[in-house]
Amino acid sequence: MNRKHFALLLALTASVVASHTYAQNGINIPFSQYGTGFSSMPYSVPFASQMGGVVYTRQAANIINPFNPASYAAIQPTSFVFNMGIGIEMSTFIDPSASLYDADGNIAYLAMGFPLSKWWKTAIGILPLTTVSYESVQTQSDPVWGENKTSYEGVGGLTKVFWGHGFNITDRLSVGLNANFLFDHLSRAITYHFPGNDSTYIMDARREKTTNIHNFTFDMGLQYTQPIGEDYTLLAGLTFIPHRIMDVTDNSLIYTFVTYAATEYIRDTIFPLPGQSGQYTSTLEQPYTVGIGLALQRNDIWSLAFDATYAPWSGLKYTENEEYNIFGASALRYGDNFRGAVGIQRLGDKNAQKYMRRVTYSGGFHYEMGKLQLQPVGSELSRIDEWGIGFGMSLPMRKGRSVLDFSLNYSSMGSEDLLRRNYFIIGIGLGSSDTWFQKRKYN
Repeated sequence: MNRKHFALLLALTASVVASHTYAQNGINIPFSQYGTGFSSMPYSVPFASQMGGVVYTRQAANIINPFNPASYAAIQPTSFVFNMGIGIEMSTFIDPSASLYDADGNIAYLAMGFPLSKWWKTAIGILPLTTVSYESVQTQSDPVWGENKTSYEGVGGLTKVFWGHGFNITDRLSVGLNANFLFDHLSRAITYHFPGNDSTYIMDARREKTTNIHNFTFDMGLQYTQPIGEDYTLLAGLTFIPHRIMDVTDNSLIYTFVTYAATEYIRDTIFPLPGQSGQYTSTLEQPYTVGIGLALQRNDIWSLAFDATYAPWSGLKYTENEEYNIFGASALRYGDNFRGAVGIQRLGDKNAQKYMRRVTYSGGFHYEMGKLQLQPVGSELSRIDEWGIGFGMSLPMRKGRSVLDFSLNYSSMGSEDLLRRNYFIIGIGLGSSDTWFQKRKYN
């Protein structure tokens, strides 16, 4: 059984990396041209989306919750847990002049967990963190240069592999730690095209840059359970991501080119010059992030939970080496980021005779302030917030040891004065728990 699970995880991991690597065939997200790309986390993960993004107090014997590594301590001593989630994302983009619809589907996460001892549990998994996938064309007319077109395109994204450990300190207190490996690449290009000019005097040009990321990060968490009388239980969750500055490698190229019979030929290389390298080191900065969660549960009937997250800015801050500045100044500005989420569950009755009474129903709401802050040249600073709602159900399988999660999330960010994105994420997740370490009394 263990070999089958490892083989399945490896095969599906390869499919996650492949689907993320070839994101250029996916959805067009204009917001992904900034920073390290656009992230739908945690709403792209089905079990998190069900409660509007509430994650810090979530724990179950068949769910691996990478957002708080202390939750791994809930894995049972004789269990092997396997989780998988997929998502279908449908977006509508609206600006003052037009609207655009696009859709795509990908694997959202993969994870497996098992005990190392009665008090020590471990989990390994992979999460696509961000997506870079955009393509747009801007047409202008100049009295000197004539008509010219500027094309912007980008592909790639950021993926995280985590190896986490959860420890049962007492019956009520658990702590955990994730060691994360961030990897993948972000490729962006700007092309300047002058269709009505003689290439002898004015040639088309392109700027290209690929950022390669291979870095380690860490995060930690805590969960505490406190009974209140005979009917209620209070759960508290705390997570912390430390501040970290990392080196990344950029490879850049600037050149002019001519086109004959639909084939492009490089005419002159502007950067790097002869004897100069197009490879250099830039920085990626992770902000410290604090997450707090509280949940009140009444026996096995219902649960009400709340999450709050604060960071000095949203996502990872990329800063190009000041000696190069291939694309010029970015419109992205970094400022305080706050995310709040509230969710409610009607818990399924495991002993009910009717199947539908064993189903868990969930709903929630989230609001994120300062997800992006943009200041284009000549414009005022625009803070782009996001709000959304999520719904879902968890269908028990195999006497309740495993669940099949369904979720629907709707989110809206930005404004129609600049650009608004309204999107749905339909998620399907599997939380499987198998007996693995139990010794048989008889052969």
